[in-house]
Amino acid sequence: MKYVEGLHCIKCGKKYEAEPERYLCDDCEDGILDVDYDYQKIKENWSKEELTVNPDKKIWRYEPLLPIIPEIEKPKLSVGNTPIYESEILAEEFAIKKLIIKDDGLNPTGSLKDRASAMAVVKAQEAGAKTVACSSTGNAASSLAGNIASMGGRMNAVIFVPDRAPAGKLAQLLVYGADVVSVNGSYEEAFYLSAEAIEKWGWYNRNAAINPYLVEGKKTVSLEMAEQLNWEMPDWVVYSVGDGCTIAGAYKGLYDLKKIGFIDKIPKLLGVQADGCAPITEAFRSGNELEITEENTIADSIAVGKPRNWIKAVRAVRDSGGEMINVSDEEILSMMKNLGQKTGVFGEPAGVAGLAGLKKAAEQGIITFEESAAAVITGNGLKDVKNARRAAGDPIEVKPDLQKLIEIFAELDVS
Repeated sequence: MKYVEGLHCIKCGKKYEAEPERYLCDDCEDGILDVDYDYQKIKENWSKEELTVNPDKKIWRYEPLLPIIPEIEKPKLSVGNTPIYESEILAEEFAIKKLIIKDDGLNPTGSLKDRASAMAVVKAQEAGAKTVACSSTGNAASSLAGNIASMGGRMNAVIFVPDRAPAGKLAQLLVYGADVVSVNGSYEEAFYLSAEAIEKWGWYNRNAAINPYLVEGKKTVSLEMAEQLNWEMPDWVVYSVGDGCTIAGAYKGLYDLKKIGFIDKIPKLLGVQADGCAPITEAFRSGNELEITEENTIADSIAVGKPRNWIKAVRAVRDSGGEMINVSDEEILSMMKNLGQKTGVFGEPAGVAGLAGLKKAAEQGIITFEESAAAVITGNGLKDVKNARRAAGDPIEVKPDLQKLIEIFAELDVS
């Protein structure tokens, strides 16, 4: 951790050594910590040219901006280097100047959360831990299990999920060999049970909402996107929001790049929540403390009624000059189909919620026709096939009879 100066509490400012098992501030309730870097030294010793010639395309290429000991063994999965696409047709449909889509659902286990889980595996080793645990609605869990499995059986994953977790995500966990605990209750109840178990057995805590190092893994999506765009950032960057960690990480990456002079502006952030679970949007708009809400949305990965990283999320959006917006489940399902049909990108409900919010923000004039935007698809549609089928509808059913097929195609105007 050559350039890491330490940690500080985002509420009271108290400073701490950057120990791998230092999670929260001792003095503050929900005292989330942030990692501090010596930006001047990074600026003096690291350059865009070094990145250009670096053959490693995984997230570890950004080592100067990561809180890791370089010699620690990394997970074997190729996390990062997910593609970006420009969609002229959706930009025209949304009435904005330019639209970039980054498909982070093409990470090894199918979601952006591989970035955080890869970091958790490294930090767990620094702490001397063999078992890593977390609570999750699915994606954090499967990403942890997959990255642990890549270590060849030398580490273990213990996962706590609410019983509403989609079948596809449960299947991933079990195939990866994790010890899976399905909790008969909400995500909040699964979180508390995991916290109690972590304390009892001394496991490393992968819960991104309280582990400051995992946000540093998530921020690599911003570092990577900026590099892919040749350091020319759009006016807006859009994320779906659950516990607040992803958009907080996205901002941290942009802030880091601005501090070391790799980019000349921080884009405005648009945070998007589901109508049925939007406590961070409400806190952003009201300026008050967060109020716990129910978790009523098909977008399970952002269905977090008591997000613990909401302060970082709200500050990230405000400091960027951005905005928060909510979308309905119907708007999410519609965007799943629209995105798939017009770009070939298959996103899960939470993965496309940000793009649905971008369309709505453009309709409301929050984002204008003169502005450009990038939306990150945070999870793959195969994670939730049930809702993908709801979005796409049913296939054409026909007997093995060409004449019947001709008649049906004529009715449906298929040619």
